[in-house]
Amino acid sequence: MSTVPKEKSQATGGLAILAVIVVLSAGWIGREAKRLASQATAAPVLLELKDAPGLIRFRDDAWYLPKETLLGFVEIPGGNFVMGSDPRVDAQAFSNERWSAASFQGTLLLPTFYVGRYEVTVAQFRAFVAATGYRADEAALLAPADFPVTHVSWTDALAYSRWLTAALKNSALTSETIAKLLRDGWQITLPTEAQWEKAARGSDGRIYPWGNAPSAEHANFGAAAAKAVGSMPCADCAFGLYDMSGNVWELTRSANRPYPFELSNPNGDLGSDALFVMRGGSYQDREGTIRAATRGGIDPGARRDFIGFRVVLTPP
Repeated sequence: MSTVPKEKSQATGGLAILAVIVVLSAGWIGREAKRLASQATAAPVLLELKDAPGLIRFRDDAWYLPKETLLGFVEIPGGNFVMGSDPRVDAQAFSNERWSAASFQGTLLLPTFYVGRYEVTVAQFRAFVAATGYRADEAALLAPADFPVTHVSWTDALAYSRWLTAALKNSALTSETIAKLLRDGWQITLPTEAQWEKAARGSDGRIYPWGNAPSAEHANFGAAAAKAVGSMPCADCAFGLYDMSGNVWELTRSANRPYPFELSNPNGDLGSDALFVMRGGSYQDREGTIRAATRGGIDPGARRDFIGFRVVLTPP
């Protein structure tokens, strides 16, 4: 099941619910978790990619991660940021973005973390599948190599993240900055929705990653299909990240619970939470749904062609 905010009509406003029914096997999750614990590899896996020219910004000797010193991880400095939406400022705000009965928005103090500059690509996910034998949906491996990987579930995304944590921790290709953080107990995983929102909007409360007005020059939305990651230049976007609005919805590790967001309990639990938060909207959405504060919900077993993910490197 997924719940996706829909544009408000001029007459009534509100949310629309899109229901998608999937079957999630708890037994399958347990088997996969045990298998993946022993299948991390430190050696890069080279793949035969007919569309490799599209990967010019990525390393074919390092699991197709970005050609950057930190392999695509961007530091998000610790500090306060404003979370949620005030409808007096943002007329497109949805009710599930309200912080509490007493306040439209809340202020959170987050420690420093790192976030992926791009959405995880098909090539990166293929490298994971090749290294581990992970049973992915075939559709996840068929798009061009530099497109965001889709047809991945919440559990698939976490499996990729656990593998990448172990791979980079044990690799000579990892920069000392990242290697030290991993040795100190930091982990690569999905962002919490608080981390995602801060990375998307910065600390100044902007409505979109680039400012307060929608822009087709900065995001892929209202379109027929996704684009290669990083296709939409956004010099004005917070922290130099790409595709935080549009292209594909991005999974988080937070349960779809009412605000206020709890820093003491930021993660979802498969045993008790039915839906998990996804952020950013997709290529098929309209301007109101690709705002930085928009919250969607997704069943952890759902795989759709408009849902992908990016990863964070987060402290213990």
